[in-house]
Amino acid sequence: MFSEAQLNLAQQLFRALESAGDKVATAESCTGGLIAGLLTDAAGSSVFFERGFVVYSNEAKRELLGVREKSLLEFGAVSEEVAIEMAEGAVKNSLAEFAVSVTGIAGPGGSTPNKPVGLVYIGLCKKGLVGSAHEFRFDGDRNAVRMKTLEKAVRNLTGYVQRS
Repeated sequence: MFSEAQLNLAQQLFRALESAGDKVATAESCTGGLIAGLLTDAAGSSVFFERGFVVYSNEAKRELLGVREKSLLEFGAVSEEVAIEMAEGAVKNSLAEFAVSVTGIAGPGGSTPNKPVGLVYIGLCKKGLVGSAHEFRFDGDRNAVRMKTLEKAVRNLTGYVQRS
């Protein structure tokens, strides 16, 4: 299901987590669980992967991760603010030390003039710290946007773990 390059990304993340004995959680919207799928593809991944949240609806984001209604109304589900709250909520509602979150517009529909197809926010959080998020724009069809998001999220998380 996943490419060799994607599986190698997961292994790099696991090596980074291994040195400190840390675990990771995911909070996914536009990828619908693909990141968790990649991270659990390898045997023995339970040593590093704690849990994943697939929070496609706003209700799920609120109920499972504690995303504030105010953030959803003021900034929208696809926003830096919501990506941060998703990552923070994944750490808070898990036993993981690190979390990655993704929210975006994979297409082909769902875009607005200010939020085009391919707009994605990737959030990161470490237990005890305030989360952060960055905006990305990915080209391609729905599958391409989702796969590029998966790869960027795992790369960003790996770098974040290595710097922590």
